[in-house]
Amino acid sequence: MTEATSCGGVVIFRGKILLLYKNYKHKYEGWVLPKGTVEEGEDFKTTALREVREESGVSARIIQYVGKSQYSFTTPEDTVMKDVHWYLMMSDNYYSKPQREEYFADSGYYKYHEAYHLLKFSNEKQILEKAYNDYLELKKRNLWGSGKYF
Repeated sequence: MTEATSCGGVVIFRGKILLLYKNYKHKYEGWVLPKGTVEEGEDFKTTALREVREESGVSARIIQYVGKSQYSFTTPEDTVMKDVHWYLMMSDNYYSKPQREEYFADSGYYKYHEAYHLLKFSNEKQILEKAYNDYLELKKRNLWGSGKYF
């Protein structure tokens, strides 16, 4: 068994959430949150910001840590146990451009209920729910976008 670590973001602009549509040779299809593997020498925040930028073209900023999800998958060689560390992030506009090299065919910002139902994986739905509740709480306290998150 191999262990792997990734980091990603729940990116929000004007209440809508960034999603990516992956289509890998018609074998792996579905809407996902941006995330990717930690590179040597990177901390989790750096990885999360880099992966969001690479996969979606979005320059976001981290608001706060959301939590960790875990899942496993099997390759021909091994079973991989993956931890994903998630951050609530803010972007400044609706711009996004899916990274074709990673088989992302589409990207966009969606209302919470649309995003929740579009997401392919239940663990990402749980992270979205927590991150969106955090976002709503920050908005209620007039802290979203103020830079005073803690």
